[in-house]
Amino acid sequence: MVAEDSSKYWLAFASIEKVGSVFVKTLFDYYGSIKSAWCAGADDLLRIEKFTPRQVNDFLKAREKTNPDDCLEYIEEKGIKYINYTDKDFPELLKNIPAAPVTLFYKGDLSSCNFERTLSIVGSRKASESAKTILSSIISEFKDTDLCIVSGLATGIDSCAHKAALKNGLKTIGVIASGFDYIYPTQNKDLYKQIENGGGVIFSEYWPSFQPLTWRFPHRNRIVTGLSKGTLVAEAAIKSGALISANYCLEQGRELMCLPGLITNPNTEGIYKLIKNGAAVITKAQDILDALDWEIKQNPSTSKETDFSQIENINEQEKIILEYIAKQDSTTDELCAATGIDFSDLTVALMNLELNGYIKQADGGRYLLATNLH
Repeated sequence: MVAEDSSKYWLAFASIEKVGSVFVKTLFDYYGSIKSAWCAGADDLLRIEKFTPRQVNDFLKAREKTNPDDCLEYIEEKGIKYINYTDKDFPELLKNIPAAPVTLFYKGDLSSCNFERTLSIVGSRKASESAKTILSSIISEFKDTDLCIVSGLATGIDSCAHKAALKNGLKTIGVIASGFDYIYPTQNKDLYKQIENGGGVIFSEYWPSFQPLTWRFPHRNRIVTGLSKGTLVAEAAIKSGALISANYCLEQGRELMCLPGLITNPNTEGIYKLIKNGAAVITKAQDILDALDWEIKQNPSTSKETDFSQIENINEQEKIILEYIAKQDSTTDELCAATGIDFSDLTVALMNLELNGYIKQADGGRYLLATNLH
């Protein structure tokens, strides 16, 4: 982080709801100092051609009620980390987009993410099981590499991308559309914690108390795509947030890729529109690497497979179940069909594994490995 004297002014700007990143960046560029920008007089502000009298008046009114020292103390008390536009750790790809955020609040480990190998994944909140299965399979091909998956921590494709990344030893970045006082959607509370506690980073450009208002979701999408050299769209209706993200990707001069799907699915209408306009078609992991001209590295610290034979208090059936769940989160019916274990024996085995802390149930009755077995 930069020196405290500078940081508190970046935070003071961030605390004002009516002041956006473009306003702050314009001021910073004009004065060359964030402190000078904060302390600017009304006459000077009105001389800046890009500002309207209303913008200046709104800022001046809010500034009268804002103490930069209090802002710094508030963020430190909450234990929220932050980086500003001028910090060396601020993601370079993000810095270069139009309307780039000037302050990012975050939780998690910034240094664990490889910002040179970030892939954004966006798509429908009501994604089909087929799309989620295919996406999870493609992400699994990057297992234990230094690729970093970026998405918006929403339901559907976003959650699928984050979960698949964590399951396969990849770091993941979630970008939220509110301040950290809110977890939205609430069912992703455990996912938030997994990312925060070692899985990667959660970013927000919003002051902790700022609510998840409707307009903030498409607005944050510019950050999701801006963090990456390329964006993969996995299901998108003609009118959808995923298509907004695709447009941001193109405006930012980044590589746009699409996962094809059933043409009878309304959520693929946007996909085929993008493909017809030149988006790359992705059917396997190598297609992504080819589109982005990447080579990725194996992460030796996470490359070891779990050896379930070393667990002493499980039987052969339970070992088979663990090995299958390690490859793919599954329901009871899916496990019964895949393993051939009798349904009554399977339910007993699942209960024992859950009681011993080896597996846990997620949304939709799906079983997944417990964190200590990853």
